[in-house]
Amino acid sequence: MHKVNLAEKLRLITDHWRPAVVGELNGQHVKLVKLRGEFVWHHHDHEDELFLVLSGRMRMCLRDGDIVVEPGEFIIIRRGAEHMPVADEEVHVLLFEPASTLNTGNVRNERTVERPERL
Repeated sequence: MHKVNLAEKLRLITDHWRPAVVGELNGQHVKLVKLRGEFVWHHHDHEDELFLVLSGRMRMCLRDGDIVVEPGEFIIIRRGAEHMPVADEEVHVLLFEPASTLNTGNVRNERTVERPERL
């Protein structure tokens, strides 16, 4: 057993939109990611995702409207819900999701991370 210092792990992340695994429990990954700009519209057929904003402010675009998520707040995206994260400035996010979750869901493109780095 060991503790994880989120600030230290975030310093190791240099690229936006490249989640890194910092913990694992019960088949779930705890990931950190830095966001900036727009991602891609996508959905996950089998996985729910939790986005906890650590710093900055992100907008989760949904087909029926946007939700702004501030530091200390989280949003759960239910499986099947089409969504697109947007960050006008750099945002630091903790993700909690099944280990099987592909960051781009049903879309494969240059931002797809098949095997996230473990920090």
